[in-house]
Amino acid sequence: MPEEIPARSALHELADRYGVATRYENADQVWVDVDDDVVVAVLGQFGLDATSEEAIAEALTAAYEARSAAVLPPTIVVREGTGRPLGVDAEVVLEDGTRRRADGELPADLPLGWHRVVAGDQEAVLAVVPAKLPEVRPAWGWMLQLYALHSAGSWGIGDYADLAAFAARSAAELDAGVLLVNPVQAISPAQPIERSPYSPASRRFANPVYLRVTATETFDAADRATQDAVRSLEPDRGGELVDYDAVWTAKRAALELLWPHRVEEVPEDGDLLDFALFCALAERHGADWRDWPEPLRDPAGPEVEEAREELKERVGFHAWLQHLCRVQLETARQAAREAGMTVGIVHDLPVGVHPGGADTWAVRDVFAADVRVGAPPDAFNQQGQDWNLPPWRPDKLAEAGYGPFRDVIRGVLRYADGIRVDHIAGLWRLWWIPPGEPAHRGTYVHYDAEAMVGVLALEAHRAGAVVVGEDLGTVEETVTETMHERGMLSSAVLWFERDWDAPGKPFTRPAEWDPDAMASISTHDLPTVAGWLAGEHVRVRAELGLLDRGVEAEEEAAAAERKALFELVAREGIPDDDPVVALHTLLASAASRLVLTSPADVAGQVRQPNLPGTIDQYPNWRIRLPVSVDGFFTAKGVRAAVAPLAAARPLPR
Repeated sequence: MPEEIPARSALHELADRYGVATRYENADQVWVDVDDDVVVAVLGQFGLDATSEEAIAEALTAAYEARSAAVLPPTIVVREGTGRPLGVDAEVVLEDGTRRRADGELPADLPLGWHRVVAGDQEAVLAVVPAKLPEVRPAWGWMLQLYALHSAGSWGIGDYADLAAFAARSAAELDAGVLLVNPVQAISPAQPIERSPYSPASRRFANPVYLRVTATETFDAADRATQDAVRSLEPDRGGELVDYDAVWTAKRAALELLWPHRVEEVPEDGDLLDFALFCALAERHGADWRDWPEPLRDPAGPEVEEAREELKERVGFHAWLQHLCRVQLETARQAAREAGMTVGIVHDLPVGVHPGGADTWAVRDVFAADVRVGAPPDAFNQQGQDWNLPPWRPDKLAEAGYGPFRDVIRGVLRYADGIRVDHIAGLWRLWWIPPGEPAHRGTYVHYDAEAMVGVLALEAHRAGAVVVGEDLGTVEETVTETMHERGMLSSAVLWFERDWDAPGKPFTRPAEWDPDAMASISTHDLPTVAGWLAGEHVRVRAELGLLDRGVEAEEEAAAAERKALFELVAREGIPDDDPVVALHTLLASAASRLVLTSPADVAGQVRQPNLPGTIDQYPNWRIRLPVSVDGFFTAKGVRAAVAPLAAARPLPR
């Protein structure tokens, strides 16, 4: 019997107009009605007063009048080879300045690119985007947590030089064709340093914590005394955990020693200098601009311009650091290519940014600053998730011609062969949590997915990059279907690939997995292979009070999962005398174009990189690999685990 839909109230009509969900289907495929007070609070983030019937009526009237007055929408996104009715005669101004008439509709033969449509005194951004990206070549490779690496040359944290070496050796020695690296987007350069790579200050720039100071042109050109002074600042390399504050203190001091001797030329870039100004202000006033003196919170204010001149030296310093990051990231990409990687280095794009970071300071009007993005409750996160990330406002994104989103994609693809979009369902909808509410007291806000996916496809096409979307968890079917239609890969994770409707929920044969996917055994938010085999994920969550049901029930469920998975291993005829090798042999048989494993999985690391629902209770994003980069590539266990992957997807030689 179909689900009965309640009658729409004026509040619900207003919510629909702004894409705010008043009901949604949860992870158990049960419809949940959103409390009206949550809807009212979310509408408030759009600048709407929905606290009374009169206010709602006024807001609806204003919305209707605004739509009636608009000849053109603020942004038009069309797929290549298709036209679109405009309802008005207009002129199309192409990127190269060429002008085309549009008599009532857009021509179907417009080239790919960012153009403009002009009708009278109104103008709209026009993006003509690819219908489908090229097919991704099959390959195997790594999901790498860069900070976890350590080598003779790195200073207490994996760095961009380690990335280059790891990529090159993976291709040359192990036939790996792809390497996915954790987000390396920019932090605020003030202590305590943000540890989570998924909460950057900016998604447009890179993280200088990962710089290798001694791999810069300036260091090479410096005199012996300066080089010795730089080397003397190297932090203690001991311990199992990364100390971000100690690492940044040492690297910043070393880079400041080199700054007066710099030989690199930093290209003039207005956005880069604005970001560098944020960094200089953050050093003086703290990482979160919301705590700065009031006059400095507005980047367009006169006090900020005065600070730009006063802090000119530090602005130049931080712009130089970004230039060094770009050079070393490009060096890593070239190393991967020269070693024969067919796909190359794929960079991870976080779903959002820190609420007090550089991006929200620079373009705050595009953000809904007072809500947080997260996820509703599901089987793995039974209390819901609060990521403390401010979402973009869909209406403001459209008014800005999707420029902020485009700039983020460009910032990542500047030095990448591909992009993995974390929580790609966020291009369709995001879970907004109003101020003062727990994670489960939120609702979905919808975006123009045709526009968002189109912008992503256009920028990936121009960069020659592959696109992978992380579509795990509570995701609408249209998300995965659209990605495949547009030539983007979805995600498949062994722990989740089960027939959930069958008795016992058996695991699915990898040969039957989605071919248009990037497959792996686990992810950074889930147990490592060793941790899963040992039940570490149950133990640590129980210890921290993150279970909704009893420990015994969780342990029984974990044991049943292990039993079910190794029953599949047996049915596939795979020996299980070495469970790690067995699971990688199983993964190698996946139909998916890309199959990835992690260094932690093949090196026997028990603790997972990140435990959702925790901050300081667990050493998230700090756990180092138990072996160095050199030791990793000579370890028998590593080579035995990845041998089946390399045999199934060898590099062309």
